[in-house]
Amino acid sequence: MTHSRTQSTFQSPIVETKGWLDGIDHPADRPLMLVSQAAPVAPPPPELRRAIADLILTDDETHLYGPVLGLPGLRSALAAQIAGLYGGPVRGAQVAITSGCNQAFAAAIDALTNQGDEIILPTPWYFNHKMWLDMAGVRAVPLPVQADMVPDPDQAAALITDRTRAIVLVTPNNPTGAEYPADLVRAFYELAKSRGLKLLVDETYRDFDSRTGAAHDLFTDPDWADTLLHLYSFSKAYRLTGHRVGALLTSEALMPEVEKFLDTVTICPAQIGQHAALWGIRNLQDWLAGERAEILARRAAIHDGFPVLADQGWKLAGLGAYFAYVEHPFDMPSDHLARQMLRDASVLALPGTMFTPSGDAAGQRHLRIAFANLDRAGIATLFQRLSGLRY
Repeated sequence: MTHSRTQSTFQSPIVETKGWLDGIDHPADRPLMLVSQAAPVAPPPPELRRAIADLILTDDETHLYGPVLGLPGLRSALAAQIAGLYGGPVRGAQVAITSGCNQAFAAAIDALTNQGDEIILPTPWYFNHKMWLDMAGVRAVPLPVQADMVPDPDQAAALITDRTRAIVLVTPNNPTGAEYPADLVRAFYELAKSRGLKLLVDETYRDFDSRTGAAHDLFTDPDWADTLLHLYSFSKAYRLTGHRVGALLTSEALMPEVEKFLDTVTICPAQIGQHAALWGIRNLQDWLAGERAEILARRAAIHDGFPVLADQGWKLAGLGAYFAYVEHPFDMPSDHLARQMLRDASVLALPGTMFTPSGDAAGQRHLRIAFANLDRAGIATLFQRLSGLRY
C-alpha cells in the first residue's frame, strides 16, 4: 500500500499527549501541571496589544496581502538587530519573514534539498524538524549528542555522504536546553563550509540564553550567507505565538527559492503579527530583558531545587532556555513513565522517546520538562510530586 507524505511521519507529540488527558480526572488538591509545551501562555504585554488594536482599526493595509518575503521595515529592523548583536554585516534583503519558525525551517529544507537527500540532525531532535524531513522525503541522519548534551563535529563529519545537504543545530537547544559554546558552533560552521554544505542554526530561544553578548561569531564572516541559514522566532520574545511570526536569514541568491515556497504555502506572512513584531523590536527591549531575567530565575530554581530529585536517583542532563532535560531512575521506558506520571502525579511532560529515533536507549531514559510557565513555587511543587514517585 502506498503511503502519503503525511503518513510517512508520526503524530505531533503535542497533539498525541493532549489526547492522553481524555478520561483522566485530577484531585482538587493536585491540579494538572502542564510541562509539555514550550510556549508562553500569557498574551503580549498590554502596550503591544493596544498597538495591535490601533493598527487593526486605523491601518487598512494590514488587512490586505503583503510582500511574500515580509514587510520591508521588519526585514530591515531584524537585520539591524542581528548585526548589532552579532557584530557582522546583515542586510534586509537577506531576511525572509515567515509564518512562524517552523515555516522558516520548512522553507530552508525545500530550498536546499531533493527527495532522497540527507540532513544531519543531532539527537535528541526537535520533533517538528524530523516530521518535516519525513514529509519532504529527506532522510534525517541522527547525530547522538555527548554526555554534556552537545554534538561532536568529528562525529558529524563521519556521517557526511554525497547526499548530505546540511547540518542542523538548535541552540539554546530544544529539548535539552543546552547552550552550545561559540567555538563548537564555529567548528560546525567550518565543517559545513569545508564540505560545501549548509549549516542551519535555529536560535528560537536566543533571547533567553544565559550568556551575555553574542552566542557565536558566525555573522562576522563577510561571506556568512554562503554557508549559514539562521532561524529565529518572535513568538517567545513578544508572546506572539498565535500570530505566527518567524524569520529565515540566508543569501540573496537562495532567497528566490525561499520565496517560491512561501508564496505557495501562505502567500505572505500575517500582516498584523509582523507589525506587532516590528513594534516589539522598537519598543520592548527593556520589557524583554525583564522576561529573560524571569526565565533565568526559573532556571536557577530548577538547578537549586534539583537535589530533592537527585536524592531519588534523577539526573539533570540539560538545562537552559525553557527546558530541563532529566534522566529518570525507573526501570521503564520514558513514554510509559510519562503516562504513569500523568495518572499518579498529575504531571504531563514529554518523554525522550518523542525526540529520538525509535528504540533509542537514551530517549527511553529521559524526559523533557518545559518550565517556562512555572514560577518558583510551581517548580517546588513539581519536584515534590516527582520525588514522591515509586515504581
